[in-house]
Amino acid sequence: MSTIDWIVLLGTLAFIVIYGVWKTRGSKNLEGYLKGDNDAKWWGIGVSIMATQASAITFLSTPGQAYTDGMQFLQFYFGLPIAMIILSVTFIPIFYKLKVFTAYEFLESRFDLKTRSLAAILFLVQRGLAAGITIYAPAIILSTLLGWNLGLTNVFIGVLVIVYTVSGGTKAVTQTQKQQMAVMMGGMILAGIMVISMLPQDIGFGDALHVAGKMEKLNVVNFDFDFNDRYNFWSGITAALFLFMSYFGTDQSQVQRYLSGKSIRESRLGLMMNGLLKVPMQFIILFIGVMVFVFYQFNQPPIFFNQVEKHKVEQSIYADDFNKIKEEYSAVFEKKKAELKTMVAAVNTEDEAAISESKTKVMALQQRGNELREETKDLVKKLNPKAETNDKDYIFMTYVMDFLPIGMVGLLFAVMFSAAMSSTASELNALASTTTIDLYKRSINKKGDDKHYLKSSKWFTFFWGALAILFATTASLFENLIQAVNYLGSIFYGTILGIFVVAFYFKKIKGNAVFIAAILAELSVIVIDLLNRYEHGPEWLQIGYLWYNVIGCGLVILFGYLFQAILRK
Repeated sequence: MSTIDWIVLLGTLAFIVIYGVWKTRGSKNLEGYLKGDNDAKWWGIGVSIMATQASAITFLSTPGQAYTDGMQFLQFYFGLPIAMIILSVTFIPIFYKLKVFTAYEFLESRFDLKTRSLAAILFLVQRGLAAGITIYAPAIILSTLLGWNLGLTNVFIGVLVIVYTVSGGTKAVTQTQKQQMAVMMGGMILAGIMVISMLPQDIGFGDALHVAGKMEKLNVVNFDFDFNDRYNFWSGITAALFLFMSYFGTDQSQVQRYLSGKSIRESRLGLMMNGLLKVPMQFIILFIGVMVFVFYQFNQPPIFFNQVEKHKVEQSIYADDFNKIKEEYSAVFEKKKAELKTMVAAVNTEDEAAISESKTKVMALQQRGNELREETKDLVKKLNPKAETNDKDYIFMTYVMDFLPIGMVGLLFAVMFSAAMSSTASELNALASTTTIDLYKRSINKKGDDKHYLKSSKWFTFFWGALAILFATTASLFENLIQAVNYLGSIFYGTILGIFVVAFYFKKIKGNAVFIAAILAELSVIVIDLLNRYEHGPEWLQIGYLWYNVIGCGLVILFGYLFQAILRK
C-alpha cells in the first residue's frame, strides 16, 4: 500500500479508538458500564445492532460468496424481519419489566438458578469461541494481503478493541459503532461505484446486469425445497428464522444493544430498523460481489486469489505444471471474453437464438475455467496439504488492492478492521456482562458492592479479550468465514432458543424438566452434526446446518414435555 493508504487506514482506526475512549470516559457504576445509563435512542440502537452483526467476515466473505455462488445467500436473511416482529412483541416487554442486565436473568425468575446458569454457560462457550473467529477470520486474510505476521495482526485488532471496550463499556461500544458503520457502508458503496465505473467503455451497467443474469449470478430466490441446500427460500424463512430469534433474542451481544434503550419503544424501533435495513444492506454487499465478478469477465482474474500460496507453487517443483494450467486459463479467458461481447451484442439486438448459443458457449468456457482453478488448488494441496485452498475470502480485497486508486485501498482496509472491531467489541462487552451478572455476582461473590462489580466487569472484559486473541492465534480457517460463524452459532443457538421459547410459551414445563431437556437437546445436536459430517453417516441426517436451530429448539420443547410428565408422576 502507498503512504497515503497507510495514513487513511491508521488515521481512521486511531480516531475511532480515541473518540470511543474520550466520549465514554468515567463510568461510575455498573448500570452505566453495562447498560449505558439507558440513554440510547432508537437509531443508535439500530446502528449498533447492525454493526454487531456486520463483522469483517460479512465484508470479506459476502462479496466472494456472490462471486462464486451468486445472490442466493440473500435468502438467508428472509426470516429476519419476522424475527424482529416476534421479539419486539414478546421478548422486549418482559426484559424491560424485569429490568434485567442480561437475557439469562429472566430464566431464573421463570425456572431456577441452574437453568439460568446453563443458558449463560452455553452462551459463553459459543460466543467465546466466536469472538476468537471474529478476530482470526479477518486477520488471516488481512495479514496475507498486507504481508503482516498473523499473530501480530490478531493482537493488533484485539488490543484496539480491548482499549476502548474496557474503558467505556456498553456506551463506548455503541458510540464507536456509529463511526464504524459509517466507514463500513461508505467504503463499500464507494467500492461498488468504482467497480461499475471501471467496466469497459462498450459495456454499460445494463449490459453488466445481462452478463450477470445470463451467467446465473442474479439467482436471488430459489423455491425448491431441499434439506441439503443451505440457502433457499424455505430454509431462510424457517430455519434461519429460528437462528435470528435466538441470536437477537437470547444472545447477550445483541440483547445488550437494545437493553441500553431509553424505553421499550426505542428498543422496538431499533430492532425494526435492523429488520428493515439488514436485507437491503446485504443485497448491496452481495451485488458488489456480483459486479466484481462481471468486472473480472473483462479483466483476467488470478487463477488463485490467495497470492501467497500461488507464489509458493510458482517457486516449487510444480512450477511447470502450474504454468501450463495458467496458459490454458488465459486462453480460455480470452475466448470467453470475446464470446461475452458477442452475447451482449445479441442481447442488445434481442436475437434470442444468438443469445442462447452464446450463453451455452460462455457457460462451457466458464466451467473449463473453474476446472483449471480446481487443478491449481490440487497443486497447492500437493505442495502443502495443510494449505487453505478455498480462496473466496480473498476475492474482494484482491480486486481492491489491484485496481482501486490510492486512498481507496486504505479506506477499504479500514472498513475491514472497523468491522472486526465493532463486532468483537460487542462480543467482549456481552461476555463480560454475562460472566459478571449471571455467574460471578449471582453464584461466586454475592456480597460485593457496585464498585467491586464495576471493576470486575472491566477485568472480565480484559480476560475475554485476551482469551479471544489467544484462540485466534491457534484457530484455523473453515470452508468460508461467514459460514463458520453461522455454523458455530447453529450448534448452540437452537438449544438456548428452546429454553426461552419454553419459558415464554409453555408454562406447564418447570425448571428441572427444561434443564434436563436442554442438556439432552444440546448433546443430540452435537451427535447429529458429527454424523452429518461423517461421510458414511446415514443419508437422512445429511442436512444443512441451519436446520440445527430448528432441531435444537424443537428437542428442548419435546424433551421438556416428556420429562415434565415423568417428574409429575
